[in-house]
Amino acid sequence: MTERWVEILLTSDALEAAMVKDLLESGGIKVVSRSNKVSPYPVNIGKIGEIRLYVRETDEFLAKKLIGSDADR
Repeated sequence: MTERWVEILLTSDALEAAMVKDLLESGGIKVVSRSNKVSPYPVNIGKIGEIRLYVRETDEFLAKKLIGSDADR
């Protein structure tokens, strides 16, 4: 069976993404991050600057609770 992953955070702030990822992982939740940033170019405009965090669908409620997000979003 294939695991489904859901997006729980969309940000352009790398520090925010790292802090949320660390918080969730410290709670035992596996997190995958995706970004369109190209490392030599510190561009943070539009979709190029987006960082997305994903968790397993089964962890979505707990993850949103831990980060204080609206669980029904």
